[in-house]
Amino acid sequence: MERLESHACFGGAQTVWKHASEVLGCDMNFAVFTPAHAAGERLPVIYWLSGLTCNEQNFITKAGAQQFAAQHGVILVAPDTSPRGADVADDDAYDLGQGAGFYLNATQGPWERHFKMYDYITQELPKLIEAEFPASDKRSIMGHSMGGHGALTIALKNPGRYAAVSAFSPIVAPTQVPWGEKAFTAYLGEDRATWAAWDATALLAGASERLPVLIDQGEADPFLENQLKPEIFAAEAERLGHPLTLRRQPGYDHSYYFIASFIGDHIAHHAAALKG
Repeated sequence: MERLESHACFGGAQTVWKHASEVLGCDMNFAVFTPAHAAGERLPVIYWLSGLTCNEQNFITKAGAQQFAAQHGVILVAPDTSPRGADVADDDAYDLGQGAGFYLNATQGPWERHFKMYDYITQELPKLIEAEFPASDKRSIMGHSMGGHGALTIALKNPGRYAAVSAFSPIVAPTQVPWGEKAFTAYLGEDRATWAAWDATALLAGASERLPVLIDQGEADPFLENQLKPEIFAAEAERLGHPLTLRRQPGYDHSYYFIASFIGDHIAHHAAALKG
């Protein structure tokens, strides 16, 4: 593991690291904000999953989250969004390949060799974080857009593992929108029956844990009607009695200006669950 960056930030440290991922078969970057803490203290961790075209830098430089993590005494971890490298499969489009891992395990060529982001986020990365940083085994997860999809599906597929889950502008029903249909066809194949395992709305019915979900969605988001469709998830949550707080925010778009405006609420939501 190699440290690439270290910056003093709100009394703590914002760092960026590179390591060789066995799961993904390539070098991966990830960012960690560690707040000030007592010697020997172990802190809970919030994992942030970013959206299409992003890497580990977007969240740490644009969201303004460190100040709230410092206030609540939580570690923030922001991994890259996909495997990277010259020998990693890619596509010319922004919504497939590098920068577009969709937080699943690909089963189709040429993607299956490296695109195992689900295993990376749920297994390899937390093992590394809890071994190398002052992190406890208490964790939660949140994300934006494609990363919101990742956060919701990962929490729903792993009952008891995460204390809280939240999302900004998530792709809640990828099997029913163009972004998801394109990625799932490439990564998982033509058999739509296999897609449901990676669709948050489809996963709700089989959820053995009623973990409350917090979603913020901007009403001026250009992707709202065609790609995000939060009403699909909300209707299924209501039908099943799954606890959901869906906040539709007038005037806000899909950008990090939106995330920065409400990230304090989300970190408070996670901190309360992690320390409750």
